[in-house]
Amino acid sequence: MQKFTFFVAFIFSSLCFAQDVKSPEEFLGYTVGTQFSRHADVVAYFEHVAQNSDWVTYKEYGRTNERRPLTYAIVTSPQNQANIESIRTDHLKNTGIQEGTANPDKAIVWLSYNVHGNEASSTEASMLTLYELITEKKDWLENTVVIIDPCINPDGRDRYANWYNKVKATPYDTNPNAAEHNEPWPGGRANHYLFDLNRDWAWATQKETQQRLKVYNRWMPHIHVDFHEQGINSPYYFAPAAKPYHEIITPFQFEFQQEIGTNHAKYFDQNGWLFFTREVFDLLYPSYGDTYPTYTGTIGMTYEQAGGGRAGLGIKKADGTVLTLVDRVAHHFTTGISTVEMATNNVDRLNTEFKKYYSNPDVTYKTFTLTGEQDHLNALASLLDVHEIEYQLSGNGTSSGYAYDTQENGSLSYEQALSVSTDQPKGKLVHVLFEPEAALSTPLTYDITAWSLPYAYGLNAVASTKAVNTQEAVTKTPKRNTISKTAAGYISKWNSMTDARFLSALLQAKIKVRFSEKPFTNSGVAYPSGSLIVTRSDNPNADFDTKLIEIANEFDRTLTAVPTSFASAGPDFGSSSVKLINKAKIGLLTGEQTSSLSYGATWHFFEQQLEYPVTSINVDDLGRVNFSDYDVLVFPSGRYRIDNNVLDQLKSWVRSGGNIIALDNALNVFADKEGFQLKRIPSEQNEDSLADKIIPYADREQQIAKNLISGSIFKTNVDATHPLAFGYDDTYYSLKIGSDAYALLDRGYNVAYLDETPQRVSGFAGADALKHLSNSLVFGVEPMGRGTITYMVDDPLFRAFWENGKLFFVNALFLNNPNTYRD
Repeated sequence: MQKFTFFVAFIFSSLCFAQDVKSPEEFLGYTVGTQFSRHADVVAYFEHVAQNSDWVTYKEYGRTNERRPLTYAIVTSPQNQANIESIRTDHLKNTGIQEGTANPDKAIVWLSYNVHGNEASSTEASMLTLYELITEKKDWLENTVVIIDPCINPDGRDRYANWYNKVKATPYDTNPNAAEHNEPWPGGRANHYLFDLNRDWAWATQKETQQRLKVYNRWMPHIHVDFHEQGINSPYYFAPAAKPYHEIITPFQFEFQQEIGTNHAKYFDQNGWLFFTREVFDLLYPSYGDTYPTYTGTIGMTYEQAGGGRAGLGIKKADGTVLTLVDRVAHHFTTGISTVEMATNNVDRLNTEFKKYYSNPDVTYKTFTLTGEQDHLNALASLLDVHEIEYQLSGNGTSSGYAYDTQENGSLSYEQALSVSTDQPKGKLVHVLFEPEAALSTPLTYDITAWSLPYAYGLNAVASTKAVNTQEAVTKTPKRNTISKTAAGYISKWNSMTDARFLSALLQAKIKVRFSEKPFTNSGVAYPSGSLIVTRSDNPNADFDTKLIEIANEFDRTLTAVPTSFASAGPDFGSSSVKLINKAKIGLLTGEQTSSLSYGATWHFFEQQLEYPVTSINVDDLGRVNFSDYDVLVFPSGRYRIDNNVLDQLKSWVRSGGNIIALDNALNVFADKEGFQLKRIPSEQNEDSLADKIIPYADREQQIAKNLISGSIFKTNVDATHPLAFGYDDTYYSLKIGSDAYALLDRGYNVAYLDETPQRVSGFAGADALKHLSNSLVFGVEPMGRGTITYMVDDPLFRAFWENGKLFFVNALFLNNPNTYRD
């Protein structure tokens, strides 16, 4: 029987399309799916359509780190185009995001393509989808606005497409062993800084995300689809999603996902295309391209096509069939068009339910009140600004409720706090991001299970089940520093990333800076360990004061000018406990032995967060590196194969004053090796009981959960007297990604650690995994000769969103071992 599909209809109806607008094939010079289009060609096609059709408006919303344009197309009828601003604002009034009343009668669909650069079929499909909508599906566009972002990740896509176009055989080779199916490190999945943009929606650490959210917040679509690819042997995946899903998701959101999936299934069944639903891809972690929109009331969905970076133009699958790019494009094209069809047929329901989502404040917590270091509050406020979440700076008050520090009911008194209410349009998103712990129907999730922002930003917090009346804080005018020519020096605090950026700027301006290893009192004022001290004696240049004050004012740092270096208590400025901070020359290992994500997060940290120079060194070149050129070597997480000769060279360099910082799996380079203290805690090899041996096949996955830690928050003990912990108190909440455990150091410094009873405060951790973490290291320092090795079991730079952990890393760079000073 003949099969009719959207895709086939598109191919055979091209002759009757408008002559002014070329089809993708006509414009590109090849049939879509027979080549990988470069990003510039995709942009050129969208520009061509917009220039020749009054059904399309095409805009640029930003640029990537590699200067490629980030773009989106607004696709709707000419009449709607003429009234597009009213359509947009009426939609936002329906949610309460904008003031006023409206009765919108349009559906808004946002289609996001190619967030993972080497999952490249969807961008090809975006061009066909655009053309189909303005030719064959014009009627749908009378009551529907379709926003198309053809490529969220242009840098990653071109990294993949350029590589593939360079190495592919002609004709393409379907043998999975062929070079064209084995993408080199780091692959095209991630962006320029090797971040996974599909895990950055909530944290907004990346340039692409920050720019996209500005546009997304202007539209807040009813439906958002994130197009992806998965392993080559998998059928197509579409909604409804798998469990666990967050309890804040409404029945309508699930119901409509089901209806959309049913519509997709109709077309897939007609074509004999296999698919699956309700498996693997859950709706919990809030920073995905399906969950983040879902928590703002959208029908957020992930669509997954088999393929990815391995598939190329065609590859033989395990069942002997060949998966082609043409196939992959057809599948994504079909689900995209089917999604728009469902929207256009349900405009009234979508608008009604969207309004309900925003008008229903049925959440557990009504107010989150946070106190702590002002820089941490400011950092959190900046994130809320990106998401256009309302908050208030409150003064002099008390809040009662769930206390994050004790994990039980309590109260919080404050002179100044940041208050975030869920009684606002984005209140449900607030609840998801701030709640102490997300409820889990199953621990077997696709990602981490804990992310609570008060812990991530190192703030004291209370979650109240009732609205809290707050007194607005008095806005303080930032103090501007002035020159004091009679000062012996200037003192500045040390407890935030803003302080770290300030230090970075001073060092690069060739201003010498000291820090005190001990508390001290000067001119009647007490200062804690870690305080920065800039002395006149270290900086005899005539313009020293001017440059220092200029930088301090730039970073809004308060400098205390002191008339003498003589301390009334604690060390004087000339004490051996007041050490010069080295302007460290830092090397960062990169290459295929490192985790591209960990390397990318660390690289991004240096260049975009700390703003301090770093030299990336390929691991394979370590044997040829003159280690004496560097003060610090950073080992990102990875699977290293470092031979004994290089390891011996590293030990000699450390003994001579070098410093190594190892993150996450990089600790295996040193664990259980001769000459190093670090020891792994082996998993208990208990003999399985009879009950364990006869667990039914269907229950085996749940059994695995006993040994699982899926991104959980733990309360750790901290030795705040050690320089690695300067700026912290005796407790730190660490995000633990896995269950690997290392024993406490016998002769080193256990700076952050879990005691005999590890305390999980949020997220899932299996019973056996918890036992395994007993008396284990989190951050430790091993002295070796004149140098040190810093072991960071939990990577504080993971995805760049665990703001409170970053100062540990900076301390490891500059304060941990300043014995060797390099001018």
